[in-house]
Amino acid sequence: MSAIRPKPDPEVTVLVDTVQAAAPAQAIEDVARPGSDRAAAIGALRTRLAHLGDTGDGAKERAEHLVDLAVRYGTRPFTSLEQARRLLGVDRPAFAALLDLFDRIPELATAVQRGPEGKYWTNTILPLERSGALDAVVRRRPAFPYSVGIYPGPTCMFRCHFCVRVTGARYDASALEAGNALLASVIDEVPDTQPSTVYFSGGLEPLTNPQLGELAARGGRRGLDMTLYTNAYALTERTLERQPGLWSLHAIRTSLYGLNDAEYEATTTKPRAFGRVRANLGSFMAQRAERQAPTRLGLNYIILPGRADRLMDLVDFVAELNEHSPDRPLDFVTVREDYSGRDDGRLAADERARLRDALQDFTAYARERTPALHVDLGYALESLRSGVDAELLRITPGTMRGSAHPQIAVQVDLLGDVYLYREAGFPELAGAHRYIAGRVTPTRSLDDVVREFVERNPHIEPRPGDEYFLDGFDQAVTARLNQMEQDVADGWEAHRGLLRQAGEA
Repeated sequence: MSAIRPKPDPEVTVLVDTVQAAAPAQAIEDVARPGSDRAAAIGALRTRLAHLGDTGDGAKERAEHLVDLAVRYGTRPFTSLEQARRLLGVDRPAFAALLDLFDRIPELATAVQRGPEGKYWTNTILPLERSGALDAVVRRRPAFPYSVGIYPGPTCMFRCHFCVRVTGARYDASALEAGNALLASVIDEVPDTQPSTVYFSGGLEPLTNPQLGELAARGGRRGLDMTLYTNAYALTERTLERQPGLWSLHAIRTSLYGLNDAEYEATTTKPRAFGRVRANLGSFMAQRAERQAPTRLGLNYIILPGRADRLMDLVDFVAELNEHSPDRPLDFVTVREDYSGRDDGRLAADERARLRDALQDFTAYARERTPALHVDLGYALESLRSGVDAELLRITPGTMRGSAHPQIAVQVDLLGDVYLYREAGFPELAGAHRYIAGRVTPTRSLDDVVREFVERNPHIEPRPGDEYFLDGFDQAVTARLNQMEQDVADGWEAHRGLLRQAGEA
């Protein structure tokens, strides 16, 4: 007598089919990660190619080439397409066919973004692609900037050793009234379609401007998601009482220069600064919880030489801050290396080796002790944590762009001067005046300044040392634009830059 077989459960069958389909997709999406299963990804791609009708000779080789492209751009995102073609050793028609296939398999785009240098894609390149700002630069088409830094601070209470600020340089107090009116006009002209465009930062401390709260409230009334970058030394209860508009900010990012008074004084030359900043942050968190204010609060922590082993203490510091507001803890921490490229900011080889292990311990400890905290390691540190020691991107005078990228980012100071690079907007900084695109006035808007600069298409000849005017964002943008223009020049305009949008098929 034959055994009676139960009828298959339709729900179980669907679940099994879904899991089986997900496994090959996962193999493709993870292929650019260190230690991935290359063979499994190739096998999964051969199946995908068959579904796309590619079953002819060479299908296995094409699958291998697609994997190679994903790995290359997940680890070297600024590779030109022609260089990638030469590395694969294929002719132009075959490479064009590969690029078409790459576009049709969205898991490959995911693989690139999950690679060791995926932060370049997710944090910078793809958001700019979606905005159209990159194409505006390449096509020399005027556009309101994607990012506008408002630099409202007339002075700074710190003198950080890595800061390019000229000692003693400041804006005269007499410039505040007219300057704030100009900055208010910039806030007013931001397109409604760009709510996250404006942030407050600067060469000098924004909170030294007594009208900063009014500027923040002005943006808040327009529905702008404005972020303040500050050292938080002046983020006192008295400041918040005098400037209630600060509660209109979307986020406050505090630059943290150490984890005790000695470290702070060694970096900022300001005695007892750490204790005051810590108290200000704790008080802000308590007030935020009491007000039920939506403003996000986070820390920017730069790993300076000799401090690679302090990351666990950073988690403890955050946990202690959270005691001021257990139900509304700190929102985020960004950890960065010194992007300036100066010798005094670089970590020695042995310290970088220790940092790799420290980053893994740090993220694990943060998940355990501060589970609600979002940790962002940025471009190179995420690579290092994954086991790939990727050096920070370095733009040199030879690779700087003579027309910069004002459709993507500009900075406006109290005088209305519009700077092309983020680290150029310091008063009296030698050579920085060459990177002023123009000046906002009561009769000349920021949009006017950018349009006139782009249409004039000047070429600013870079000089040695000018590369220090670019921060990490400026360097990534410059590298992407150089890559795009090279792809276009090489005849790959239809596929320039490989990825246009996240998830594009």
